[in-house]
Amino acid sequence: MAERFGIHMRGGVITERDADYCTVRVRIPAGNISIDQVRGIATLAKRYGCGTVHITTRQTIEIPHVKPTDLPKIGRRLAKNGTPLGSERDEVVNIIACPGTERCKYANIDTISLATKIDGKLFGREMPVKMRISLSGCPNACTSPMLNEIGIIGRIEPLRIPGMCTGCGTCVKYCKENAIVIKNGVSVLDPAKCVQCGVCIQSCPFHLLQSKHQHYLIVVGGRRGRHPQVGRTLMMVENEEQAVQAVERIVQWVYRRAWSGRLLSEQLDDLHFDEFRKSIAEEFSTGTGSQTPG
Repeated sequence: MAERFGIHMRGGVITERDADYCTVRVRIPAGNISIDQVRGIATLAKRYGCGTVHITTRQTIEIPHVKPTDLPKIGRRLAKNGTPLGSERDEVVNIIACPGTERCKYANIDTISLATKIDGKLFGREMPVKMRISLSGCPNACTSPMLNEIGIIGRIEPLRIPGMCTGCGTCVKYCKENAIVIKNGVSVLDPAKCVQCGVCIQSCPFHLLQSKHQHYLIVVGGRRGRHPQVGRTLMMVENEEQAVQAVERIVQWVYRRAWSGRLLSEQLDDLHFDEFRKSIAEEFSTGTGSQTPG
């Protein structure tokens, strides 16, 4: 895209209310950036902007009030800084993620690693619709994965060791879904209420709860904006590699079938989403061992 149209037409360049200036959006996968890169952006914002930056909801940084004549220079220097021009139009935009297992005690998956891999394969790809991808390490969903075109949530199905529960009630206290009760001196889980967050596993003081099934839940077609909509469940996959493959397949499906001018959430039925869900489940079950949700 840059080769054909130049930096002025890139998605990371946004015309401001005063059309004599542009805002430059930076690419920062999962919001992770080094101190040296922060200093580099600060230097560029002071030299080419108005001395301030804006932190976006998609975990990127914007440099406001840039003159269009300075775009080539700031573009080159941002790339050299390791924080190249970002994306904002009908394309795969900045992938966002919570801290994941690197820092969060509630997380079930390494969201930063997954976001980095997805970014490397798909960031900036031109699409008929804007593709926002959000990763959350657990069902707390701090990054609102259900309200993005593609959302990934890390989950754990708890397993109780028969005959070992002391009935102390710690897991009951920590379960926010009221999915666990003590009956006849042991904890009993109601699967219908459980959201598979894994908190009960961590809370057990005697380590009698284990992870029966750690997996990635993938949803498609969510949106924020003036008419929010929760995405639809597509499938569950077992590991990070399968999660990346699944996202690639979704993007390929949208690229080949979706229409421009409408949000993905508005097109799912026209795109025969249920048929796609069935076909991708069959594809993964025969090729990579993923499964559809029960």
